[in-house]
Amino acid sequence: MLRRSPTRRDLFRLAVAAPIVLAGCGGRAVENSANTSAQGSAGRLLPSQAPLPQPFLRALPLPPVLKPVRSDAGTDYYEITQKRGTARILDDLDTEVWGYDGVFPGPTIVSRSGRRTVVQHTNELPVPVVVHLHGGRVAADQDGYPTDYLHPVSGRVADSHGQGLNGAQGSRDYVYEIDQPAATLWYHDHRMDFTGPQVYRGLAGFHLVTDEEEEALGLPSGERDVPLMIVDRSFAADGSFRYPSVDPSLLGTPGVTAEYMSGVLGDCVLVNGAPWPVLEVAPARYRFRILNASNARRFRLRLDSGLDDLDGGAQFVQIGSDQGLLAAPVPLDRLDVAQGERFDVVVDFSAHADGDLVTMVNERGEGTTAQVMRFVVTGTTEDVRDGSRLPDRLADPEVLSEADVVATREFTFRRGGAEAHGMSLWTVNGEAFDPERVLAQVRMGTVERWTVVSQNNEHPFHVHLGAFQVLGTTGAAAGRADGGWKDTVNLDNGGRAELLVRFDGHRGAAVLHCHNLEHEDMMMMANFEVV
Repeated sequence: MLRRSPTRRDLFRLAVAAPIVLAGCGGRAVENSANTSAQGSAGRLLPSQAPLPQPFLRALPLPPVLKPVRSDAGTDYYEITQKRGTARILDDLDTEVWGYDGVFPGPTIVSRSGRRTVVQHTNELPVPVVVHLHGGRVAADQDGYPTDYLHPVSGRVADSHGQGLNGAQGSRDYVYEIDQPAATLWYHDHRMDFTGPQVYRGLAGFHLVTDEEEEALGLPSGERDVPLMIVDRSFAADGSFRYPSVDPSLLGTPGVTAEYMSGVLGDCVLVNGAPWPVLEVAPARYRFRILNASNARRFRLRLDSGLDDLDGGAQFVQIGSDQGLLAAPVPLDRLDVAQGERFDVVVDFSAHADGDLVTMVNERGEGTTAQVMRFVVTGTTEDVRDGSRLPDRLADPEVLSEADVVATREFTFRRGGAEAHGMSLWTVNGEAFDPERVLAQVRMGTVERWTVVSQNNEHPFHVHLGAFQVLGTTGAAAGRADGGWKDTVNLDNGGRAELLVRFDGHRGAAVLHCHNLEHEDMMMMANFEVV
């Protein structure tokens, strides 16, 4: 059974009794608004009130790589302080961020498979926080359960329901026994009811796992191994991040105003915190670790080189998925990237001449969101040494078999089945999240077949603690981009995914949920338990 604080059942009752889903003017409950989608994503566009910069004028920044404060025979120790910081994202206005070490994105952590990583987080923000290692196969009590709070240094803060005083205060260690293949993971806030606004303000960063097998492949490395955190944001007139919280202090009533219940879509695309940046590249191979860290926006990425023949210009070659390397490279003209998904790709710029421009465009976007960033090719192949290679065979990941399935389950993500103050909540199998309710018990090491159904809106599905393989989506076989081990899968409105799921190494309680963060905050989450 769940080993949780005894107050959490009360917490849930108070949550659905309070206006968790939206207060209107004067605190009145708001009638149900229509489920909305825009630009291929669940949600509504929130326009900026401040002038946005011109695209392709800023250099792409790279998140700092965090160094251990110390290491011993089996463990690397890191320290991160969550605090306010300032970023110059717009031309003439500063933007306050809530960042890991006060920066957005947060510093990149690089772990070695087979070694323990211990990250001490200190909370100097005015609200409780929770750190989730997204994609990490870690112990349940280190995973970042939504109510495992780290309270501010200044004192414990009761949540909006008058509960939630459990957890640590000031600082705590997250202990990660890194026993998984090389992969691109990320860490972000996962606080109950407030994940959306706290990630929106900047609480997200990369966590990379490396191993000897990956290093032996000769893939692009060093300055040609580039993480790309792609998000959308909107800005208030004073330059602050504009987000439609019912209570901007994030200490009172959770949720967003009624018209944004389906999701918050920004009008400014940021890559590594910079608006529509530029990266100078040599005519050589580059590895890009693409992460969609947006709250609600999905991207369909394509490289536009201005050439009629796509084969004559740069294109994506996928080498890795959420949980590590694929068996073999997969050429792709487009990448559909849902919130929380990662695509590890190689792009070869060697067919381009000095001065060529290659633009990463978003085919789901319109106006300001139709472009993401630009690459400028500098030099010639005669001037540049490219010692990297792209092997025909990358890894030998285990392939799960339907013959090993011991249980089948179905999870329906939709709006409805539970209400608060006349408002329909986002639910899993018709039930709003209850920290004391276990939707499924899974035997460790066994294979299960999960069917995930998406209704009312687009719902990217994410599972903690483990990983899955995609058999097919919406009646079709798994797509070319669905290979390998994943922890997040993209689902259209009305979509359906067939997954083979297995949890190895760690018992305990965790959550599965929609990675549209507005949906997650409004109860589209459920507990499961590995036994």
